[in-house]
Amino acid sequence: MNEYKNWLFDVTDRVATLTLNRAEKMNSITPEALLELRELVGVINGRSDIWAVVVASAGSHFTVGVDVSAIGMMVGQEPETYRQNLRDLQDCLDQFEALTKPTIAQIRGYCLGGGMILACCCDFRVVSKTAVFGLPEVKRSIGVIMGTQRITRVAGLAATKEMTLLAENFGAEQAQRYGLVTQLVADDELETAVSDLANKFRSLPPRAVGVAKRIIDEGYSMTVRESQDLEIEAQQALLNSADFQEAVAAFFAKRPPRYTGR
Repeated sequence: MNEYKNWLFDVTDRVATLTLNRAEKMNSITPEALLELRELVGVINGRSDIWAVVVASAGSHFTVGVDVSAIGMMVGQEPETYRQNLRDLQDCLDQFEALTKPTIAQIRGYCLGGGMILACCCDFRVVSKTAVFGLPEVKRSIGVIMGTQRITRVAGLAATKEMTLLAENFGAEQAQRYGLVTQLVADDELETAVSDLANKFRSLPPRAVGVAKRIIDEGYSMTVRESQDLEIEAQQALLNSADFQEAVAAFFAKRPPRYTGR
């Protein structure tokens, strides 16, 4: 298995855990970390033994956002070089968001800037009551550049403008009011809550979960008719799967299904 400079990668009982391993830098996100994340996406999508993914961080903070060294690299770049480099980094989050597995962010401490956008790429966000959120970019004369729309889709237009334009930090309870939080727990209960949520996917058919995720994500920007066509297409791909046949057999036998991911 590959080893990564910025991430720890573990798979246990069908759950992969990606741990951002830059605690000494408060888990700031470097370009290298984003490129490694994209590489990990390919690994995860290619493994049938992974049914869910947890994104965590070493130390006390989820992440303080994009590393200042990456921001400094933007200065003096030719416009086309800047656009290409930034688009490549944006693509790393695009690829992660499009993972076919359900993703869970485990958030404690600071969750700032690009870290908030990484969290919003996840399907679920389990948050410590002591966590602190914020989008400080405009204070540094930077627009949000890693996919602002992800926050808007989760929190809505008005809340995203409040977060972005004021650039003030806010606590976990306010994040919950914004709609950013799936589950809010005491800090000492965070790992257990994340594990409990991830374990729910161990008994669900992973292909169907992946199809449902795709329908929700892609269908969000479609018309109802277009999304219904996508549903037909996606479900058709499941009809001959072993897990679909198992679901039918278990229903008529009145027993719990035993899914294999095939």
